[in-house]
Amino acid sequence: MPGGTDAARGVMGLPVASVQQALLEWYRKNRRDLPWRRTDDPYRIWLSEVMLQQTRVDTAISYYERFIERFPTLHDLAAADLDEVLALWAGLGYYNRARNLHAAVREVAAAYSGRVPAEPEAFGALPGVGPYTTAAVLSIAYGKPLPAVDGNVQRVLARLCGVSEPVDRASGRRAVQDAAAALVPDDAPGDWNQALMELGALVCRPASPNCSACPLRAWCRAAEDGTADVLPVVQGRTAVRPVERLVAGIVADNALLFVQRPSEGLLAGMWELPALEAAPGTWPSPLARERALRGLLHELGVRVQGTLRFCGRTEHRFSHVEWRMWVYRCDAQGPPPAGLRAVALDRVLALPTATGIKKTLRLAVQQMG
Repeated sequence: MPGGTDAARGVMGLPVASVQQALLEWYRKNRRDLPWRRTDDPYRIWLSEVMLQQTRVDTAISYYERFIERFPTLHDLAAADLDEVLALWAGLGYYNRARNLHAAVREVAAAYSGRVPAEPEAFGALPGVGPYTTAAVLSIAYGKPLPAVDGNVQRVLARLCGVSEPVDRASGRRAVQDAAAALVPDDAPGDWNQALMELGALVCRPASPNCSACPLRAWCRAAEDGTADVLPVVQGRTAVRPVERLVAGIVADNALLFVQRPSEGLLAGMWELPALEAAPGTWPSPLARERALRGLLHELGVRVQGTLRFCGRTEHRFSHVEWRMWVYRCDAQGPPPAGLRAVALDRVLALPTATGIKKTLRLAVQQMG
């Protein structure tokens, strides 16, 4: 079933066969009953894909049914006058779609005896037929394992694979397209492409995605990282980079110990609780986080008395970065090491500091009873 290369699958880090099976099972149970899904006629599938460009599904249904009633076959549409075609198209807008479709079916009638070509090079050379239409029509009608990436699919894959690059720029488009190519199965590629579109329309919506109902949640980077509401990134919106932070509330002589941030960059020169930063997934378990924090405390010269205690998790978003923070507390033996500043516990929450830092202070102080 899996498509794409082993290298591509490895880069994404996804269990491709499991992802394919989960989504296809969901689709076959939950897909909407749409008129173009009741046919295997390439002409009718092609017509539906053209109509669905820039048009909502509920609007396209009535136009599709009227169009098929008047032009039930490709030859019927090819024989019609353009004025009649445009009149029946009226209200859908983007009339170049109708003009290109009419010209294309005439070419198919003349050059291919009315049979929609099954090869991507031939079909893609027809008027108005681009890469998406080629992949969608040929995968659904002829079972060609081609990745069809529309807006819904782009959104689903950007979230699933954690694509942080803007998807309307070359790097982001390439990342999504590579993911789509690696995921499309050799069997049932049409169902797969429609399943991705359906998931984007019904569950992985642009706003308020219903992650709890998603069959791909177990493997979704955006669901894991909490970035579903900010992905995909588009040009004009700043890419928000998620960063995980382990924060140490070190208590020494009724005071919390602070370190000063670098003199340049985010929150330059501010004092904060000592912390480690890394990309999402660097510390996948509580044990990994505790080991990393103990390493930090050792580097700072802090001698820990007793255990590290988890205070809670909090988040803070800046314009270009989002902190996902785990806050821990520990007691230190001896005087504060050089470079650390002690602030009395009863003064900590009154410090004039950034909101993102203050969130960690509240968690650390609240756990002190």
